[in-house]
Amino acid sequence: MHLRLGLIMTLTILSLASCATPVSDGRIRVVATTGPISDIVQAIAGERVTLRTMLGPGIDPHTYIATESDLFALQEAALILYNGLHLEANLARVFEGIKRSGRIPVIAVAEAIPEGLLLAWQDGDKAYDPHVWHDPQRWRYAVEAVRDALIAVDPAGSALYWQRSEQYLADLQALDTELRIMAERIPLEQRILVTAHDAFQYFGHAYGFRVEAVQGISTAAEASAADIRALTELVVTHRVPAIFVETSVSSRTIEAVQSAARAVGHEVRIGGELYSDSLGDPDGPAGTYFGMMLHNMQTIVTALAPADT
Repeated sequence: MHLRLGLIMTLTILSLASCATPVSDGRIRVVATTGPISDIVQAIAGERVTLRTMLGPGIDPHTYIATESDLFALQEAALILYNGLHLEANLARVFEGIKRSGRIPVIAVAEAIPEGLLLAWQDGDKAYDPHVWHDPQRWRYAVEAVRDALIAVDPAGSALYWQRSEQYLADLQALDTELRIMAERIPLEQRILVTAHDAFQYFGHAYGFRVEAVQGISTAAEASAADIRALTELVVTHRVPAIFVETSVSSRTIEAVQSAARAVGHEVRIGGELYSDSLGDPDGPAGTYFGMMLHNMQTIVTALAPADT
């Protein structure tokens, strides 16, 4: 199966140089890897595009391998948008091949963020943490990158893209303000966020949380018994009341921390499920970027805030 996919991938990349399809029924074909990127595209472009999202709810981008249908969708796209910063690790070869063809714009939207605003990748040889969308202020640069990419492939829609992107940027500012107000319900010294993998450092920087996780930034690396012991010690020492599972990561390691804490007399509950690497179901409250961010903060505040706040 892997050999077959490898052959299909090679053939697809080679064919991109000659048969990219710019439009479908008058609409621009756009492929985006993640839900947060697709949310920007949908908000800015609306019916001017035909949008495909490669990574749906609950899918882990760190370990995702392109399917045959993904590869053919990429072949027909007029614009490809991905996060970058090594988030979609197994797709790097595909995107590099398409870039070399020179026929289809391939944009890593998170790499539009100034380096001074990026956080270091602490547990590997990659330069920066890719989970930038968890801070709306940093995510503004991705919005501008998407807008500029859409204008480049569809100049006729530039006025619409500018207007809608300005509204989206204003909404991001309002979201950031609302999230800051929500976070204030938790005393600063109690803002300890414990999750399955290290996806929330940008969130922590934005809203004053110390963020700790069992696994590192990429879920490709397995958590060790030492990782679980160290996190359990932190939870017990700081009397953390709740820890969190994630929709795209197994709950096994967080449950192991819960059990280990219980064994030494500290009862820590599972505070809820956070969206770390994907949005929720399209029809649910976390199906948009804004809904996902509000869900995460509300879940965290409900679990960590003192009862009298």
